[in-house]
Amino acid sequence: MDLSILGFGCMRLPVFENRQVDEPRATEMIRYAIDHGVNYVDTAYPYHDGQSEPVVGRALSGGYREKVWLATKLPSWLIAKKEDMDRYLDEQLERLATDHIDFYLVHGLNQDSWENTARLGVLEFLDEAVADGRIRYPAFSFHDSVPIFKEIVDAYDWTFAQIQYNFMDEQYQAGTEGLLYAAERGVGIVVMEPLRGGLLAKDAPGIREIFAAAPARRTPAEWGLCWVWNHPEVTVVLSGMSTMEQVRENIAYAQEGLPGSLSREDLAVVGKVRDEFASRVKIPCTGCKYCMPCPNGVNIPGCFEFYNQAHIYDAKEQSGGIYAWALGGIFGGIPAFASVCVECGECEAKCPQGLPIQKYLKDVAAYFGK
Repeated sequence: MDLSILGFGCMRLPVFENRQVDEPRATEMIRYAIDHGVNYVDTAYPYHDGQSEPVVGRALSGGYREKVWLATKLPSWLIAKKEDMDRYLDEQLERLATDHIDFYLVHGLNQDSWENTARLGVLEFLDEAVADGRIRYPAFSFHDSVPIFKEIVDAYDWTFAQIQYNFMDEQYQAGTEGLLYAAERGVGIVVMEPLRGGLLAKDAPGIREIFAAAPARRTPAEWGLCWVWNHPEVTVVLSGMSTMEQVRENIAYAQEGLPGSLSREDLAVVGKVRDEFASRVKIPCTGCKYCMPCPNGVNIPGCFEFYNQAHIYDAKEQSGGIYAWALGGIFGGIPAFASVCVECGECEAKCPQGLPIQKYLKDVAAYFGK
């Protein structure tokens, strides 16, 4: 299949102050992107509190649906029985005003959701949905460690895996190891968060000077996107675009987005930027998870990750929003905020680095307010 290397991610559409999607602007952006070569549109059941799929469905009316490969996702954390899978897929077909989904992903798999959906028959469901024509190609998106990623890749004949990947996340979740593992087995790769939710596109002091001294002239966003496109294993790079300016810029950047297009000097520039960002880490947690599980439910590595992210990218508000969303129990379970800590000390006894975890959790709770 001939997919555009830039995909339109519909998780960050323009919104009004009341969080309702600005549908006229969103429609204009989506159609402009399609008119200028983007043929991959990605949405999901929970995006924009459920508004994204219906908005995308209407934006693709008038002949645009036939011009794109449409992707959406089964909300894995909401599945309690196999019948739920059919119910959500049928609802999504109606919301998207289409008779089939081109790429249907099992959304946000981690160890728990993978074990649950596999036990309930998600692989059989995908086979049945392909057979009856409701979906064309099965895939999955992923948020966990490399061993779990490899297990999922090997469990089924997936079309592709969608992973978070950027020059700051080579060792995060599936990372480079997972990228290469999937590619070696003929599984395509769709990349989400190539700019870490826009954090790598910021004009940050210290970073600005490194890019300014580079032999090639690129914006921070262009550097980040081109770094991902430089990998031949990557099929599509998703961008969650919020403004028409971002759409136009990313379409222009995609003209240069080729595997092997960055020189050794270019890669050295990205390496300097990576090192500068890494020097701003406040809590030296390696994410080994020896401290887990916390008996009270605190996601200790997650708390430290978002706290560090806020300081690395000078992005307290944005990181705080992600902290609240990711650790608030939206994907099932209970809140896992730093403030849940009761100072039992069990985690510190397990930490191979001997970190003062209880103190750091207090810092995180005070910083984010929860």
